[in-house]
This record gives sequence, C-alpha cells and structure tokens, in this order.
Amino acid sequence: MSFQDKIVWITGASSGIGEALTYELNKQGAKVIISSRRQKALQKVKTSCLQASKVHIIPLDLTKTEELPSKAEEAISHWGAVDYLFNNGGISQRSEAINTQMNVIRQVMEINFFGTVALTKAVLPSMIERKSGHIVVTSSVMGKFGTRLRSSYAASKHALHGYFDSLRQEVYDKNIDVSLVCPGFIKTNVTKNALEGDGSKHNKMGAGQEKGMAADEFAQKLIPKIKQGKEEIYIGGKEIWGVYLKRFFPRLLNKILRNAKVT
Repeated sequence: MSFQDKIVWITGASSGIGEALTYELNKQGAKVIISSRRQKALQKVKTSCLQASKVHIIPLDLTKTEELPSKAEEAISHWGAVDYLFNNGGISQRSEAINTQMNVIRQVMEINFFGTVALTKAVLPSMIERKSGHIVVTSSVMGKFGTRLRSSYAASKHALHGYFDSLRQEVYDKNIDVSLVCPGFIKTNVTKNALEGDGSKHNKMGAGQEKGMAADEFAQKLIPKIKQGKEEIYIGGKEIWGVYLKRFFPRLLNKILRNAKVT
C-alpha cells in the first residue's frame, strides 16, 4: 500500500507529531491538508515540505465545533475527497484533580474529545459514500491508564477509545478503518503547552518528553502500521509496558505509578 497521491488531512499539524507526520507523508507522495489554529506556523510547515505544492492549509479551532462541517466541506472539495483523517490536534494538562477548575476540564474535553468527534462526523459521510477511508486518532498511553496530574487529559483520551472502538464496529462493513494511536513519551512541546489547574500554560518541558522519542522517528514508525490497518498502535519507550501491566497486573502498575516521577 502506498500513500502516493492519497489525500490526507492532519490536525495539530503546526508542530510536534502532526508536523512530523506532514513531512513524512509529503515525502511519500501524499496530498496533505494541514490544520491548526496557528496559520503562520502552518505556512512554515508547508514551506519546509519537499513537495510544497501538494500541501493545502485549512486553519481551524477544534473548540469551534460549529465551524467544522464547513472546514470539512473545504477539505473534501479541494482535492475531491479525504482518504485519511489524522485527528492529531489536542492539549494536555498538569494539575491535581482537586485544583483543576471545571472550565479547564471542559476545555480539555472540548479539544481532545468533542472537537475530534465533530470533525470525524463531518468527514465520515463522504467516506461512507465512497466506501473508503481511514480515520486515525492520536490518543496516548494515558488512554489506557491514568497517572497523577493528568486526570482530565487521561479522561479525554479514555473517552476517545470508547467512542472510536464503537465507531470502528459501525463502519467495518463500509470499508472504513479506524486506528487509535497511543504514543508514549515523544519529544514535543505537549508538556510546555499543557494547562495548569487555573488554565494557564505549564511552560515547562517534562522530563519524560525531554528524553522521549523524536517526533520524526515516531512518524516513521507509525506510517507502516497505518498502512497495515492496525486498530490500536503503541509507540514509545518503556512506558508502553504500562499498557500491559494495566491489563494483567493492575495493582502492580498502581504501586509503580504512585512512586513514579510523572512531570
């Protein structure tokens, strides 16, 4: 399977994993639509691509769900379809549950869950009509277990698994694939951009992210698994073992995490 001339839409494409996926898929010949709130950053990403003429920018804000159907219409009309939707846009959180304001919890859920669902619902009818498509959702190992200081973030990622596991069963007979991607520590600015309990930016690089896998390496590891149609994908370091400990030895994982450094 080749990405040559496949039409790929990537949210959260202005930095981190989304930016790395843009470069890798563009290099493999895909026609890439890139989105985020930051239009200038998207323009810089496009300019940095090997085949910039095969990159189209659609700025969007995942919290403005009422605007997403028109954004989907624009994406579909530009090259006639969307073969792959990479739901990669999101935000993290670093605060104890007791100190996290409700508006911050809602903001995390609005971006990570409701925005992702709304954009998927806007694109899905065209995929069903064509009987072809692949929806890729960037979750996290936090979608499989939780740690301190990430209650709202983990909740939003757990919600993605429930929704898209269900959706996968509903669109199976329509030749549409759904992949949930669970990165471990990837060296991006996700921790710096994370929200504190009062909604301010964390503005600190997490130790795990600092030592994590490079985003371009992550993209190179992910794409072959997407080509294979994998339903759930884990990529990272030793933190990936937490997924299996949660499944088979949950009490042991809880004991480990209680004493683990999570910032």
